[in-house]
Amino acid sequence: MNVISFVMVGTNDLKKASAFYAKVLATINLKLFAESEKYHSFSHEDEPNQKVFYVTKPYDGKPATIGNGNMIALETDTKEKVDAFHSTAIANGAKDEGAPGVRGDGNYYAYIRDLDGNKLTVRTILNK
Repeated sequence: MNVISFVMVGTNDLKKASAFYAKVLATINLKLFAESEKYHSFSHEDEPNQKVFYVTKPYDGKPATIGNGNMIALETDTKEKVDAFHSTAIANGAKDEGAPGVRGDGNYYAYIRDLDGNKLTVRTILNK
């Protein structure tokens, strides 16, 4: 059983954030599957009813803000997908927070901040 059901990031520009994530999450096989005025959700291609990533306007109507020390970690199955995630994110306006490479635990990671400042990493486990 997975502990995490889904991930949600706040945005102040849903259309722009959704376009960004549609490009970036496609690199790790997540596709846009549902849209509303308040949120857009992304799912694995083979499990469209399993929403795993949401971009949303805050429910309370206040501006979306980032959390200091917060980070979302995503996982994929190849170094090439980590590289593609990072380069696609940077090409679409994200800030580089750590180029793709092997980190202290021996696995391959890349780090970015999205258009709203949310920090994300994607990794692949090298020694499976």
